[in-house]
Amino acid sequence: MNNTAKLISKELRLSASPLSYFFILGSAFCMIPNYPSLVGAFFVCLGIFYSFQNARESNDTLYTVLLPVVKSDAVKAKFLFAAVIQAIAFAAFCAFSLLRTALSDYPPYDISALMRPNLAMLGYVLIVFSLFNSVFICGFYKTAYKLGKPFILFSVFAFLFITVAEIVHHVPGLEMINSVETDGIPLRLAILLASAAIYAVSFFVGMSVSKKRFERIDF
Repeated sequence: MNNTAKLISKELRLSASPLSYFFILGSAFCMIPNYPSLVGAFFVCLGIFYSFQNARESNDTLYTVLLPVVKSDAVKAKFLFAAVIQAIAFAAFCAFSLLRTALSDYPPYDISALMRPNLAMLGYVLIVFSLFNSVFICGFYKTAYKLGKPFILFSVFAFLFITVAEIVHHVPGLEMINSVETDGIPLRLAILLASAAIYAVSFFVGMSVSKKRFERIDF
């Protein structure tokens, strides 16, 4: 097992807050009638935030850099830990979205003014995750200690995006974004694929920037 794999194992088994796993259940917000499902993605990120907070309070960052590993591997492990939690949550979002779609003809799911769980909504989930990785995690590695400011910035950007996402499908001509019917599938699929590309780019760019910032920090 190489150093990165060992560090990821440490993150998952020792450094992670139990809340990181508990808040994966934010994906079930899809099943709450007339509730903004994307808020569930924010709660998934909040759970990961608690792991960063837990690591800081236990001096995990200092402990990690004292291990016989390069500093960049420590950053990589944190990003991959976040990606694991996000991947599990995204899979859960997909499962709950399928269930919600199957029930879309029955009350209380037959009428909703808010974003319905569909391909476009799943893409928006990835955008919220992208904001967390690029704004919070990348911002955290400016100091590898301060959590408040980067998380507040992420929260502001996330809720601004959620607000826009809930508004855009009310724009005349874009109603199909919120549909669960076959009409508009190419558009919703395009949103999902574009969001996946944004997630991948922001993940690797954010990790690269964070590695450079962490290397400059002297412990």
